[in-house]
Amino acid sequence: MTTPPISELTDRARDVFRMVVESYLDTGAPVGSRTISKISGMNLSPASIRNVMQDLEEFGLLAAPHTSAGRMPTDSGLRLFVDGMMQASEPSVEERAAIEARAGQVGPVEEAIANTTAALSGLSACAGLVLVPKAEPVLRQFGFVPLSQDRALAVLVGDDGSVENRVVHLPGGIDPHSLQQAANYMSAMLSGLTLSEARARIERDLAQQRAALDSASAALVERGLAVWSEDGGRRPVLIVRGQARLVDATAAEDLDRVRQLLDELEGKEEIARLLDSAREGEATRIFIGSENKLFALSGSSVIAKPVRSLDGRVVGVVGVIGPTRLNYARVVPMVDFTAATLARLLA
Repeated sequence: MTTPPISELTDRARDVFRMVVESYLDTGAPVGSRTISKISGMNLSPASIRNVMQDLEEFGLLAAPHTSAGRMPTDSGLRLFVDGMMQASEPSVEERAAIEARAGQVGPVEEAIANTTAALSGLSACAGLVLVPKAEPVLRQFGFVPLSQDRALAVLVGDDGSVENRVVHLPGGIDPHSLQQAANYMSAMLSGLTLSEARARIERDLAQQRAALDSASAALVERGLAVWSEDGGRRPVLIVRGQARLVDATAAEDLDRVRQLLDELEGKEEIARLLDSAREGEATRIFIGSENKLFALSGSSVIAKPVRSLDGRVVGVVGVIGPTRLNYARVVPMVDFTAATLARLLA
C-alpha cells in the first residue's frame, strides 16, 4: 500500500501517530492505546484510540509485532514522521563544545577526525562514521620500468618513503629514451607537490608548451599521473567509532539484529559506498531501515551529511548509524554541526 502524505491524515490521526512515534523512539517499546490515552490529553477512550491506530496500521504507518502488543512505526511511518512532523532541536552549548574540543586537539588531522567522530558517537549514542579522501602523498621521485612493448611499470616514491607501483599502457612511439626523459622531467619538476598539484602543473605546462618533452614523453607523463590520481580517488578512508554503543539496554531483546548490524559494519566497502551516495546535494540524507538493502536485516538507520570546504567542494561525509528508533530530532542537527566543524578542520 502506498503511504499517504501527512496532509491526508485527519488531525486526530496525526496526533495519535505522532504520539506513538515519539513514545516508541523514546522507549524502544511498542505503544498501546492506554498509554496514548494517558499522555494525549485528548478526550478519547482507549477503544477510540485503538480504532485510529488500526486505521494507521492499514495505511502502512504502524505495525503490531505481536497480536496482543501495542503498535510501533514501520519504516514508512518513520519516513513520514521524519519528513513531515519532526521538530529538530539544536545541539546544546555543551554538546557543541564537546565536538569542537575534539576537533581542536593538537595532533595529526586524521587523529582529530577520529576524535571528533568518537565525540559524535558518544553524544548521539550511535556509532559515528566519517568518510574522507585518502591523503595525497607528496611526490619525491618517479620512474618507469618497461614490461613489454606496450606496457610499463610506473613507480612513484613519496616524500615519506612510501612506494606505489601502477601498470600503464604506453602510447605509440615510446622508446627507452622517452621513458627516461619522462621520469627525469617528473622527478625534477614535480618533486614536493601532491598528485593534484602535479597534474595541474603538467596540464598548465603542456598547454603553454613549456614542457621540455617530446610528444610521446608528454603523453606518458599525463597517463602516469592520471592512473595514480584516479586510483587514489577511489580509496577513501572510512573511520568508524563507537560500535559498542549499539549494544544498549534494549539490545538484549534483539541480539540477532545487533549481531547483523555489527557484521554489516565490518563490510566497510559497502558502508563507504552508502556514505558516498550522500555526497550530492546540500541536505542531510537519512536512510531508514529497509529503505536501504544493506541494513534491511538489521533494522538500522544512517544519517549522513556532506562535509564541504570553504569553496564548496565536498571533502568528506560524516554520519551516524544506529537502530531505526534513534532520536532523529536530536541527532540530525548534531550531525549537521559535526559536518560544519569538520569542514573547518579539513579546509
